[in-house]
Amino acid sequence: MLIILGGKPGVGKTSLARMAAREFGWMLVRVDTIEAVLLNGRPRDLGPAGYEIGQAVATENLRLGRTVIADSVNPIDHTRCGWRDAAVRADAPFLEVLVTCSDHEEHRRRVERRSSGPDAPFPPSWPEVQTRVVEPWPDAAPLETSRIDPLEAARALARLVARV
Repeated sequence: MLIILGGKPGVGKTSLARMAAREFGWMLVRVDTIEAVLLNGRPRDLGPAGYEIGQAVATENLRLGRTVIADSVNPIDHTRCGWRDAAVRADAPFLEVLVTCSDHEEHRRRVERRSSGPDAPFPPSWPEVQTRVVEPWPDAAPLETSRIDPLEAARALARLVARV
């Protein structure tokens, strides 16, 4: 199965994805990590390259029978379609999950606490996150993270997966 996460930066997608991968043995594909390698001192505009590489890696691992969790903002339907297509190419089911953090102060704290690193060289600022547009995603299952830790979020995600 392909688990397609999406949501604004700082809502807890990566913490959730890492915990779920660790707890359940799922393969993690994180677009930020791919983009960081592709950037490596180059200009910041990569277009869809990080997503396309991630989707190809996901397809390959789905064909091997692995459960894959895709961690990216997925702000527009076009990127979401790419993930769905990756699952279809592998003849695998998929689950779309919109991760949110409805507690404004907690969300801000998470964003401001982030630091840059090799797998996220340009973390967005709080003003950038506030203005980030994420298109409506009516088919996604909601997963609210403001009051739960990553382990609880991973377990909630596993319950969503079990329903598919």
